[in-house]
Amino acid sequence: MRGCSRRDFMVHSATAAGMLALGSQTLAAAVADESKPLDMTIARWTGQKDMQPQEIDQVAGKLAEKAIEALGGLRRFVSKGSVVWVKPNIGWDRRPEQAANTNPEIVATIVRLCFEAGAKVVKVGDNTCNPAPKTYANSGIAAAARRSGAEVVFLDRSRFKDTAIGGERVKSIPIYPGIMECDLVINVPIVKHHCLADSTLCMKNYMGVIENRKSFHQDIPTCLADVTRFMKPQICILDAVRILTKHGPTGGKLEDVALKYTVAAGVDIVALDALGAEIMGKRPQDLRTVVKASEVGLGKIDYRSLALREIAVS
Repeated sequence: MRGCSRRDFMVHSATAAGMLALGSQTLAAAVADESKPLDMTIARWTGQKDMQPQEIDQVAGKLAEKAIEALGGLRRFVSKGSVVWVKPNIGWDRRPEQAANTNPEIVATIVRLCFEAGAKVVKVGDNTCNPAPKTYANSGIAAAARRSGAEVVFLDRSRFKDTAIGGERVKSIPIYPGIMECDLVINVPIVKHHCLADSTLCMKNYMGVIENRKSFHQDIPTCLADVTRFMKPQICILDAVRILTKHGPTGGKLEDVALKYTVAAGVDIVALDALGAEIMGKRPQDLRTVVKASEVGLGKIDYRSLALREIAVS
């Protein structure tokens, strides 16, 4: 079964206490106590931004690696010999530059780092909305994940098993058993607009581990809080390299995509969603999902109150 006991989040204010270099082209903001594990890292690209799509993807992978390194590396979360499920958003038959799915190079980087941390098996999969063979291929995620050694899994809907989660609203829901049997689930969403939930961020990405998703539409904030509590997230990695600003979750028009060149990693899922809201140009307090999750104790809206490091990468 999954080793997913929830961590107690360390809450303290980040203050300028010096600068930590992470490579010749990386500059890190200091935190109050560098002897303690960080709660959250934010890596931002400060290099040239006039790039071709493949170059942007390469930057995405580099940002993911720097954010994870600063958080303490995946050895902090991945046990030797463990089985890890990397859960990107692969819901839609879209190319990476259309920003409807997680960036493939971020997925490839995470898979590689899992193996370097000692994982025995790394699986990548999502419960797609468009047909899986097309979404996995056109998103670039299947090829990128396999290149790094992952097992790419198409989620067979007949295998979802009704599971008691004991939520406030969701008492039980069909969940893919292969995900629940892993030792660690790494949640890797893309930041994008959503017509019903306002924004797709970390908590919303857990809808890819369940079936009967339409049942969530009556009360998305409470339902997402319920499934998030059950999943007991240990680490999430937020892709905000390209973001979809409208017509989500499917997107399709390049004019709806904004380049933000940011990847964040952390142990507080609410804090990451609050950051994602700000990247979308919104106040976290105005997103009902973030507010609800904070109210029921799943994390902190004020991510700046956590042990935080911001990294400039070029």
